[in-house]
Amino acid sequence: MDTTSQSKSTTLNLFNLKHVSIRTFWITAISFFLCFFAWFGIVPFMPDVVKELGLTPDQKWNSIILAVSGTVFARLLIGKLCDKYGPRLCYTWLLMLGAIPVILCGLVQTPTQFLICRLFIGFIGASFVITQVHTSLMFAPNIVGTANATSAGWGNLGGGANRLGMPIIAAGVVSFGIAEGEAWRYSMVIAGAVCFLMGIVYYFFTQDTPQGNFKDLKESGIKIEKKKDQVGFATVLKDYRTWILFFIYAASFGIELTVYGTMDDYLQNTFQLERVTAGNLVLSFALMNIFARTLGGFFGDRFGKLKGLRGRVIFLSAILALQGFMLITFSAATSIGIGICFLILFSLSVQMAEGATFSVVPFINKKAIGSVSGIVGAGGNVGAFLAAMLLKSQSAVAEKAAIAANEGLGEAAIQAAQSAASSAAVSSGYFIIGIVVVIAGMSALAIRFSTEDEKVAQKDTMVAEKDLIPVR
Repeated sequence: MDTTSQSKSTTLNLFNLKHVSIRTFWITAISFFLCFFAWFGIVPFMPDVVKELGLTPDQKWNSIILAVSGTVFARLLIGKLCDKYGPRLCYTWLLMLGAIPVILCGLVQTPTQFLICRLFIGFIGASFVITQVHTSLMFAPNIVGTANATSAGWGNLGGGANRLGMPIIAAGVVSFGIAEGEAWRYSMVIAGAVCFLMGIVYYFFTQDTPQGNFKDLKESGIKIEKKKDQVGFATVLKDYRTWILFFIYAASFGIELTVYGTMDDYLQNTFQLERVTAGNLVLSFALMNIFARTLGGFFGDRFGKLKGLRGRVIFLSAILALQGFMLITFSAATSIGIGICFLILFSLSVQMAEGATFSVVPFINKKAIGSVSGIVGAGGNVGAFLAAMLLKSQSAVAEKAAIAANEGLGEAAIQAAQSAASSAAVSSGYFIIGIVVVIAGMSALAIRFSTEDEKVAQKDTMVAEKDLIPVR
């Protein structure tokens, strides 16, 4: 029964902070939010950074790609470390060490220093993996998909909230007499300092499992469900299901990152929106993480209850295919009204697909949730990297051709031709990406579970449902 701190929570009672699972849920979600806030904290200040450091267009693009690339390696490593040392210590160290490059980013003086900081700042993106591992350890099978999706969705808000939060911090800094051109530096230092302090909070106010910390449980002789020696990392690597989910998360979270990262310019070039209007639209889509990702986990749990583990996979396949269709349709939209409608549906479906993915992950290999989560999480950043490279290459070629074709016609004509070429190239890229997403959705159906896995999951769910008593 879920009436003490000795068992996984069977409910997501957000106001019961006395229960270790709920307390951990909040702390890990807030930590994830702060990591994403700091990870993309420099984005609102890029015009200032470009001007002050003299970044070339290539250096600007490379800074974005480096920030995404660094996260791939960190996510692969952190999952394995979580299985060995527990999520509590891993998150503590990630927050405290990850704060260093965030702070240093505010002190850089050259483009090279800035690029190096962006690479290492990307490591805090591995916070997603620890968040998923920790909530998987704290919640029962009947609610784990919802818990995973909600903590991840609320954490993802940090990537959109910084569009509002960082300028507010900068305005506060300026009010103390700091020059406006230097405000971005102080804002990054503050963001890094908050992450460091959150690492201290994580150490003292969370524990690895409802039963206690990995280290204490080992010393007391209690068997730990996720010990490293129960299953090797190589076993996880050999499981084809892990790599299908890697592909699926690349096609969901990876595509979300890339689409939102390029959408401001696309809306301006295609529908002639003002920069502020386009930015606010993109921000509103990011804020859908408040509920959309939770819906994906919720329906994953519901389908799991009705159809077992296969039901979770079927829902994941369907929502991912819908995501791809929405992006394909959006790419062909020529009306702002129709475009926004399909962009809303894309935002809803892509975030639900992310939540649905991690309603499946905890059941792939219960003895190595960290390793599986790390590999799948890394897939998101690989997808973002590849999609960004596709859009960058297509757009760059098209823009150069447009400039060459309109040479001598005046700056206004060249700029208009360049915008039109970029819009067409990115639209084509979105179409291609949408096709790939649909293929990813179909590939999900190849994920299979043994009869024994189905029986164990069904038994665990029945026990959790039977013990569904509000904790006191």
